Amino acid sequence: MLEQTVDLAVVGGGPTGLLTALLAKRLGASVLVLETKPQPLQLGRADALNARSQQVLEVVGILDELLAKGLKCNTSSIFANGEFTARRSHWWENLQNVHHKNFLMIGQPIVEQLLAAALGDSIIFSEPVESVRETSTGVDVTAVSGRIVHSTYCVASDGARSMVRQSLGIPFTGTKPEMTWAVLDCFIDSDFPRVPEIITFELDGQSRVAWIPRERGLCRFYILLDGEITEEKSKASIKKHLAPYRVEFTKTEWFSTFEVKERLADTFVSQSRNGRIILAGDAAHAHSVNGGQGLNTGLSDSFGLGWRLGYVLAHANELQPGAAHNIIASFDTERRKVAGNVISVAARLVRDTQHEGEQYVGNVEKHAAYITGMGITYSGLESEIVQESGTGAWKAGNPCPDFDVIVAGDSAPKRLYSRVTYGNFLFLVKGDITDHVGKFGKLVTDIKLVPKHAIESNASGGKALVYATDFVSDDDSFNAAVVRPDMYIGYSGTVDGAVKYLEQLFATAN
Repeated sequence: MLEQTVDLAVVGGGPTGLLTALLAKRLGASVLVLETKPQPLQLGRADALNARSQQVLEVVGILDELLAKGLKCNTSSIFANGEFTARRSHWWENLQNVHHKNFLMIGQPIVEQLLAAALGDSIIFSEPVESVRETSTGVDVTAVSGRIVHSTYCVASDGARSMVRQSLGIPFTGTKPEMTWAVLDCFIDSDFPRVPEIITFELDGQSRVAWIPRERGLCRFYILLDGEITEEKSKASIKKHLAPYRVEFTKTEWFSTFEVKERLADTFVSQSRNGRIILAGDAAHAHSVNGGQGLNTGLSDSFGLGWRLGYVLAHANELQPGAAHNIIASFDTERRKVAGNVISVAARLVRDTQHEGEQYVGNVEKHAAYITGMGITYSGLESEIVQESGTGAWKAGNPCPDFDVIVAGDSAPKRLYSRVTYGNFLFLVKGDITDHVGKFGKLVTDIKLVPKHAIESNASGGKALVYATDFVSDDDSFNAAVVRPDMYIGYSGTVDGAVKYLEQLFATAN
């Protein structure tokens, strides 16, 4: 029997578990991921990263590798009666302060493999977990092999049938709309126009087939069928919907079915938000694939959870008394509400497939905030670490805008997200920041923002970074903001207000 002790045990090595572990590890926590599969996913599953996920992975530092392999897509089309009847992309094009105004179509296996490689020996494959036991000081995880992992915290990212969630007795409630879809990854030979668009096919007043463009020339089809679901029936339905164009299937890479279920865990943190086991990804929420929400919601869970666990496990002595509890509890406050909204949006979309394409695409437009990921906000949720303040682009609880900045001696602007390294709070101040530089230690990056025309006269900010940007001009209303490691705004307003916000979290440096 092998016993080992780590700060964080992660049960489940899909994208959510892998990214959570990687981010906590980068912040100094020792981690171990236990995964049932013998290796990272090789085929199938999710197929798109939205705008927010691309921002997330840019800050993590792995987006460039994914961009090189994926396909950009920002248009939703309707094909009916043998022709395209609509093409729409304005909800992407109209995004403000966002660089990646598109889906990145790329298979989940590529994301998993990249994250697993980054984790190295901190993941063990072919290691199914048999039980978890929570104590007052930690969590004991026992694998079928007999391995026992003692950890301070545990993340359950073991899917919609989560053994961990079930063993904790956390209710997983919702609805089941009696819809089963087929999903087909294949290569085709066809005279149908090949376009990098998400195409909804309308036939007999319903929208039961969708074509998702993918990397490598791969085609992803979603097919809603009645009765028995087979690969042969799925292909026949595709041919019928693409008529009058010819379609031949040259290779099937993956075929599966999924039954639509809409479920939400009653809590994401054990022991009424006071425990040491945290649910994330499909273990916490399950919904239809419509709108590309599954992978993207899980990655956002990870992006918000990794820094929280890293701080509590590796930097507790730098936090104020009570701050650790608020940091963990706020994950439940924020992400559970967002997950509930995601489930509602996906539910509307999947039901609209039984109507005309115009209604389906219209609902995509209506819920673009969730489709793109950029409208997801923690404002108004009474989060423990969002202080309601600010307006517009700088409203607390909103994603931090991505804007161009220039440093002295470098005339080429670079976007803020491309300069940020995951793990630190950003203390952004327009004007003098001298009195507060270094006050909150190494987990807070102090940044002085100046107009572009003033960069040379403000080349030195002491120990603070100096960024010049047109986004902060001489006469605008912006004074200061605090941006959390997950690139959400925690506070926006005065410098004194920002200092008070940080003082609630961090023990001030001597």
